Amino acid sequence: MSIESKLPQPVVRGMYFEDFQLGLEMVTPSRTITETDVVTFAALSGDWNQLHTDVEYAKATPFGQRIAHGLLGLAVASGLAVRLGFIDGTAIAFRSLEWKFSAPIFLGDTIAVQVRVAETKPVPRLGGGSVTFDVALVNQRGETVQRGTWSMLVKSRE
Repeated sequence: MSIESKLPQPVVRGMYFEDFQLGLEMVTPSRTITETDVVTFAALSGDWNQLHTDVEYAKATPFGQRIAHGLLGLAVASGLAVRLGFIDGTAIAFRSLEWKFSAPIFLGDTIAVQVRVAETKPVPRLGGGSVTFDVALVNQRGETVQRGTWSMLVKSRE
């Protein structure tokens, strides 16, 4: 599914555990990965791997050009999901994730996140419930470049 085929939908801000219905789908706004993103992430993480930072080196790799750090893609995916607002003030904890890096993110790629509620489980002793999301990071060509599941603990209504 391409980014263009699913525009971001308005989502209720600060959804409670009871608001998450199985199959609920959300799509984030998109964002273009820039040179600044890659250099800033390299400085922050200390990962100055030539694949990300050296144009001449990267030309000789199977990708033929520099690629963004995989973990930069994951970090941006998290930020894009937060922009939807569905966990504003209601998230208790990000509990776990499983993540696969399927394809490179090139500098200049525009990415968005597709989120679908895959599982819900009440956890009253913790004040809410566990919500598991199927998450896909998709580029402007409709290719899934990263994907996985995120599990969060979300407040219940009082």
